[in-house]
Formats: sequence, structure tokens, C-alpha cells
Amino acid sequence: MNDDSAAWQLYPGGTVTLRELGLRDGLQLTANWPGTSSKIEWINLAYEAGVRHFEVGSFLPPSRFPQFADVRELISAVSSLPGASSSALVLNERGVNDALGTAVDEIVIPVSATEEHSRANMNRSRASAVSLVGEAAKMRGSPEDGPVVNVAISVAFGCSIAGDVEARDVLDLVGECVEAGAETIAVADTVGFAGPKQVAELCRRLVEEFDGYPLKIHLHDTRGTGIANAYAALQAGINVLDGTIGGLGGCPFAPGATGNVVFEDLVFLCERCGIPTGIDLERLVMVRSILERELPDEHLFGAVAKAGVPAAIDWKASGAESCR
Repeated sequence: MNDDSAAWQLYPGGTVTLRELGLRDGLQLTANWPGTSSKIEWINLAYEAGVRHFEVGSFLPPSRFPQFADVRELISAVSSLPGASSSALVLNERGVNDALGTAVDEIVIPVSATEEHSRANMNRSRASAVSLVGEAAKMRGSPEDGPVVNVAISVAFGCSIAGDVEARDVLDLVGECVEAGAETIAVADTVGFAGPKQVAELCRRLVEEFDGYPLKIHLHDTRGTGIANAYAALQAGINVLDGTIGGLGGCPFAPGATGNVVFEDLVFLCERCGIPTGIDLERLVMVRSILERELPDEHLFGAVAKAGVPAAIDWKASGAESCR
């Protein structure tokens, strides 16, 4: 993969990219969800704060997942914003085909690190999920003709159904996905089992073995280690991290998979590490007002939102020690 590829244009090396997944992962477990106009308000306000990467939904049957019925409208909304990009989840060939009929910049195919989670999440084997990656790449054709194909390795740090997951198994699975046609790779702590040591080790090995690919990490804060794990990933060389406003979200097909890492806290972490994010944290926190209005029964997480953005210090001080 060369630096002119679509994937590298979305996720250039040398800078940090924070992706806001609230409109997809964040709404998977909520009892209710905002209307389309409020979702677009969410996107616009986050964009004004400096967010440029949005995961806006899934191409799933609206009868089963009505919270994603407006995914096409949200893709169009993101496409209208200069420099912004959208991604959406697909679980089968029909979803890929539907996504290819839109202006989405990236399709996300989950491939589980365990057979048990793959059956529960996608109703297909791991081998079949890898085959879907290849089929998606073929259906898309030339990278210039459509969205980037991203694979998210679910339960890469442990599975609440099957238990421990070996790093070597994850690395081998990543290799299979790359060979099948994946252009970017994400590893996900779907159920919040990981600790910083485990994250640092797997991320270091990923960077060593797949240096030619944009690599991402998708963390959950289920057991309070999300920010520590993000720091470990940054130190290991991962420069694309996922989060959701207010820490909303989780996987409905993995027992105990609640709570994404809080996006606002990720911004603060990176800035304190001396890694500019391009995001205005004060304005970003304002996005929470939409969630509070539209999702009054949902608990929102976040240390920065609770304590406030520091006013007595230069919290973006250039003297802050870099994570890397």
C-alpha cells in the first residue's frame, strides 16, 4: 500500500485521528434514538468543534434496526461537509451493495477473533467473514471507484463467550484479512477485557508486522481501563482511535459489552500528550446537550465533561511530554 492510496488519504501517518462512532456504536444499545434532524445537528456541531471522521450507522434491515434507517441521509450530510468522512458497518453482501450505492467513504466489516462471537454477531463463521472482505473488495473494484474497505477485529483482547484470545491468533487473522483485500485494520476491545500491557504488546506487534497499513484501535471503557489502554496504543504507534460522545454504546451480541471510551476524554489525553487533535474541546462538550435532550434516560460518561476543561493552566502546553 502506497501513501497515495485512499486509505492513507483518510488516515495519514504522523498525526492522530479520532473517529466519533456515536451514531453507530453509540446507538446500538440505547432504548431510543434521536430523529434524523437531531442526528444531523449532532454531526454539524461536532464538525464545528473539529471532528472530521464519523461512523454514521449500519446497513442492516430497518425492521430490525430502526435506529439506522436513515444511514443514507447521514452519509449525505457528512458528504456535504468539506474534509469530513463517513463510515458505516456492513454484515453481508447485501449491505455491501447498498453501501456502494452511496457516497460513504469507508465500509466496516467486523471479523471476530473467536468463532463463537462470529456466530453470535454475524451468524456466519470466521472464514465466511474473511471471505466477505474479499467479496466486498471485488464488488467495490478499484480503490478509486468506491469506499475504503476496513476490517474491525472484534473481541481481539478477549471474548465474553469464548474467553482468552491469543495475540498470535489475532495477528494471523489480520494477515488473512489483508490478503483478502482489507485496506485498513482495527482491533477492538469489544467487551472491555484489555489492560494497558496487553494493548501495548498487541499494538506493537501489529505495527511491526503490518507497517504498510493504517491501523486503528477501538476501545471500550467497560471496566475503567479505556483511557489507559488508549495511552498504551498511542505509545505503541497506533494513530487512529475510536470513541463516542458520552461513552455511549456497546455490542448487543457480546454479553457485558457496554461503554465505549469517551471521545471527549480521548481528545484531552492526546492534547496533554502533546499530540494535536484539531478539536476544540470546549465546543465538543457542547454536543452532549443534544444527547441529553434526545436520550434523557441514557447515562452519559466522561471525566472532562464532569470536571470541566482546565482554565487555570495551559492544558495544551507544548512542554507536555509526548506519548511517543
